Amino acid sequence: MSMSQISPAPDSAVIREAARWLAHLHSGDACPEDHAALQHWRQARPEHELAWQRAERLSQQFGAVLPSVGVPVLTRQTRNNRRAVIKALGILGVAVPAAWLSYRHMPGLRGPNDYRTAVGEHRQVVLSDGSTVQLNTATHVDVRYSGQARLVQLARGEIYIQTAPDAHGLTRPFLIETGQGRLRALGTRFVVRALDDNTDTTLLSVLEHRVEITLGSNGATRIVNAGESVAFRANAFMPAQRIPQTAGAAAERPPAWTRGALEADNMRLDAFMAELARYRPGIIRVDPDVAGLRVSGIFQLNDTDHILAVVGQTLPIRIVPRTRYWVTVTADRV
Repeated sequence: MSMSQISPAPDSAVIREAARWLAHLHSGDACPEDHAALQHWRQARPEHELAWQRAERLSQQFGAVLPSVGVPVLTRQTRNNRRAVIKALGILGVAVPAAWLSYRHMPGLRGPNDYRTAVGEHRQVVLSDGSTVQLNTATHVDVRYSGQARLVQLARGEIYIQTAPDAHGLTRPFLIETGQGRLRALGTRFVVRALDDNTDTTLLSVLEHRVEITLGSNGATRIVNAGESVAFRANAFMPAQRIPQTAGAAAERPPAWTRGALEADNMRLDAFMAELARYRPGIIRVDPDVAGLRVSGIFQLNDTDHILAVVGQTLPIRIVPRTRYWVTVTADRV
């Protein structure tokens, strides 16, 4: 089966089931067992995963559908209005392209300081003070400048920031806000990533000077120096680490994705595929018996199918594209 082959759309029953899962996860009532059950459901059939990816895109892309049906998707639902979310997703599950086109041509649905990238997209934004923010794949930021502060809110994804001196002689702090805390720039260049592994974790990597972190729940602070990388949750810091010098790159260099590349230096295959999966729709599953194989190299992200093919030719593995959205990596047993 060709990697470019498009799988059939999920039927209405599967779409409704994905909608129910999404509504439950946004209800605030979901427990760890629910997350495990959802993962089992997604893995049971490729159609389940495709329906979930579609529902999740609607949730993540607030404003990417008409307000009358899009607004409930991102808001935290109560038991009384879950039915509205299910109905909205049930309708849009079979009409996403039309809704997306409508959104793209309707003024006013996205604020002037709201910036987003789709899966696989990269974008650079120059802010009003001359600072630049580069958005990696599937990223959403909201910029809020006031007389007191320069604030960038990271809702999801990953950003690379180069701060500039405040304009007109002002001394407003440059702040990044995530779901886990607030960062204050004490230097000029750093990377912030909201990890998408269900751990509610933010990862900060400082390339130049320093950044101060203030945790969201208890107000604890820590200063991270150039060359260090720290992950944190709302109530705790993880141990500081040196930024890996991938593929011989110096730690102070901008991340490879800003140049449209994915760099790997002796990276585990499962970790490499997890990174690659961020830049393409669907999922990549790696069998445990090949997960520990190592990958090194610099790969251009403009063609992720080509990356899969190259890795498949250089390692004793098979790339099995079950559908366009479901790829399995297994051992080459021939």
